[in-house]
Amino acid sequence: MINPIILKKIKAYNRIIIHGHQRPDGDCYGAQFGLKNIIQSSFPEKEVYVVGETSDFVSFVGTPDIIEDSLYEGALSIVVDTATEERISDKRYKLGKEVIKIDHHIPINPYGDYMWVDTNYPSCAQMIAHFYTRYKKELKLTLEGALAMYTGILTDTGRFRFRGVSKLTHEMAGMLIEKGVDVEYVDGKLSVETLNMTRLKGYILSHFVTTEKGFIYVKVTRDVINEFGVTDEQAASMVSVIGGIEGYPVWAIILEYPNDEIRIRLRSRGPVISTLANEFGGGGHAKASGAKLENWDQLDAFIARVGDYLDAYKAEQ
Repeated sequence: MINPIILKKIKAYNRIIIHGHQRPDGDCYGAQFGLKNIIQSSFPEKEVYVVGETSDFVSFVGTPDIIEDSLYEGALSIVVDTATEERISDKRYKLGKEVIKIDHHIPINPYGDYMWVDTNYPSCAQMIAHFYTRYKKELKLTLEGALAMYTGILTDTGRFRFRGVSKLTHEMAGMLIEKGVDVEYVDGKLSVETLNMTRLKGYILSHFVTTEKGFIYVKVTRDVINEFGVTDEQAASMVSVIGGIEGYPVWAIILEYPNDEIRIRLRSRGPVISTLANEFGGGGHAKASGAKLENWDQLDAFIARVGDYLDAYKAEQ
């Protein structure tokens, strides 16, 4: 259920700053820029900013603003698509007078003064689109915002293939198309792949590792990322390359980021793996989560726990 406090607070503040998560994806951008467009179109007198990291993959949706700390004074901070505080991009959100959390991930870290968290939505962009339709007598939306939200819905649902996609999902997508979104244009932007990414895909398919219990994964170190000349975001997107292989219902890409940070993009078409991600400093959706390792030595322990989850899942079948 949409929290009515959201619109009330948006109306109450003259300056609103919208945050997302670190290493933003299409849904994060879709929710951020979609919400910005709704507020700016509906209340032209208000100052609205999107802050955080950039994403080359969905840069056609918008570009984050660079703002001074002073703008947070007396402002409303809204954080979208971010389950935990540690993942919020740009920690200055705390400088706002009040903080609102809007998210669709499994709640493991409540933060902010007000929250609208609902795991029934397959994407945060769909939440923002639904928010618009719920209050459309008071709100306005232009093509720019519709493009952002459609992109967010499309990317976070795997082009409407993932669990959680509902009648409402398609209704929201249809509403955004009616606003002028060119689906061919969006598909073209999301489907183009650089030659280096194609070469990296070949590397992924040649270097994955399988376990007897049904886990398939690949390690992508800094040397590999540098060798192929791709961004961290492009490397992370390769998780889908080893998905859908018969006999391996759980898969992951394990990436080494700068400063020795090791992140796992974990996926499943069998057991719920969000609780496993929680054990390793992460979280997310039931079958699409993120986790992290303190060092490479911890990888064996992670693989063992994936095996435990797979054993339990098979025992239930």
